[in-house]
Amino acid sequence: MLPMTDDFPETKEVKRGPCPSCTSSDAYIEYDDGHGHCFSCNYHKRKDKDTDMEVTAYQNNKTQPLSQAFRGNNMALTDRNVTQNTANKYGVTATIGSNGIEKHFYPYHDADGNLLAYKTRLCEKKDFYIEGQFTSARLFGQQLFSGGGKYITVTEGEIDAMSVFQMTGSKWPCVSVKTGAQGAVKDVKANFDFLNSFETVVLCFDNDKPGREAASAVAELFEPNKCKIAKLTLKDANEYLQQNKTEEFTRAWWNAQPYTPAGIINLADMSETLYDEDQSQTCMYPFEGLNNLLYGIRTGELVTLTAGTGTGKSSVMRELMHHVLKSTNDNIGVISLEENTRSTVFHLMSVEANQRLYIREVRDQFPEDQLRAWEKETIGTRRFYAFDHFGSLGTTEILNRVRYMVKILDCKWVFLDHLSILVSGLEGEDERRNIDQLMTKLRSLVEETRCALILVSHLRRSSGSDRGHEDGKAVSLSHLRGSQAIAQLSDAVVAMERDQQAEDENAANTTTIRVLKNRYAGETGVACHLYFNRETGRLHEVENLGDNPDQPKQMDITAETI
Repeated sequence: MLPMTDDFPETKEVKRGPCPSCTSSDAYIEYDDGHGHCFSCNYHKRKDKDTDMEVTAYQNNKTQPLSQAFRGNNMALTDRNVTQNTANKYGVTATIGSNGIEKHFYPYHDADGNLLAYKTRLCEKKDFYIEGQFTSARLFGQQLFSGGGKYITVTEGEIDAMSVFQMTGSKWPCVSVKTGAQGAVKDVKANFDFLNSFETVVLCFDNDKPGREAASAVAELFEPNKCKIAKLTLKDANEYLQQNKTEEFTRAWWNAQPYTPAGIINLADMSETLYDEDQSQTCMYPFEGLNNLLYGIRTGELVTLTAGTGTGKSSVMRELMHHVLKSTNDNIGVISLEENTRSTVFHLMSVEANQRLYIREVRDQFPEDQLRAWEKETIGTRRFYAFDHFGSLGTTEILNRVRYMVKILDCKWVFLDHLSILVSGLEGEDERRNIDQLMTKLRSLVEETRCALILVSHLRRSSGSDRGHEDGKAVSLSHLRGSQAIAQLSDAVVAMERDQQAEDENAANTTTIRVLKNRYAGETGVACHLYFNRETGRLHEVENLGDNPDQPKQMDITAETI
């Protein structure tokens, strides 16, 4: 707080926030008598009007010119373990009160070394005030060092700058930003040429979130490898000095690492976790042919299933949902945009029962206790979570629901059926752009949450007299509807092909499963054939198209962690 004077009677702080004059977000304080002051840029608001005011020194409630004010004596800053030699180097003085050192006085200079301002720290109250032309001043300590050296250290405060200088043998230049972490970027920009003249800039900011963020923001101002960031285990540099851990600090200073932008790592740093195989979970497919090519479904991947209308995409999705239920202990998220949640439940129960319970006439053939038993084995496990949607849907809403399912409800496997209906509800007529944007967001969401997302997408319609996908036409990646982003951003793309009008009944009910993309293993092509049993409503893997459906291939594959 400002000292009490005729101009500034004793008042109480009522509000702290952004300064109307500078970029500080929290240095401006308003008082109960109406005046305000910014402790970052020294802007001052009187009671009656706004005015830029240079605050001068106060002694015995009398205003004195900057050059005449008493600012303590040359002495060691024993409260911070700073020696007198170091304090003298930086021109820092102090006064002693009844409880020991009472005030520190930190001088600030201009580019020519002329004294412009003082920052006075009230040690007991842990507060400070500023006198003089502070806005025009350079970095603390900058006037002591000429540019062009090997190293310079930048700290977050005056005491830390002196501490680093002292602990590194009083050999290398050390300066401090003027206004702490919140003003670090602004202060460095104002003195960039001076700092950039050194071969290496070591950033030694406080070991807290604002300090780390400020260090990264400052480092990004310089060319690559110019800045190194010292990683501290204590709060700040002065903590090392006060705890007599000079050797530990100097190791941290010499071991400071070049700044790299967020997300960029040296691959050698992965050595300790490189063979940790618990990074993702795999659930094998219920079909052997798919496993031979894809090696299962992994968390952290986006798998797209695609086919023509009526080919059986939803049937495959329900088989996968049921298989994940039986093969893992994980929760499962379901967003089915073409059916209501009641239909989703009966389709899941149908797979469990080997009966087409989603047809009411079939369901009515069974007593309620039997239906309840199948219900208990599926949704009764309380591991399925579905989005009970109503009305129009937006991209943000769907993304938020998926994120909620994964992060709050612990769903590792999410099924979204289907992309096309979601895109059709977006504003604008550019379907390609809408799909590009949505797929990018879904890809990012999978990376963020590390879930497995199984997505259904439609194919574009065949043109002219071409054989359609509903007639069994082979599918390629170029047939995906709307955008190549679907193929580019998916880890795997699996297509289904079926000639729905084939004269042979077995062929008409058999779907060819073709892998179009396989980022994990690279192998593509026909994976297997699935026969749809009209009585049970189930899909069974058969050896070849049109094989005897009464002798399906058998599998007993459960989930594993890789």
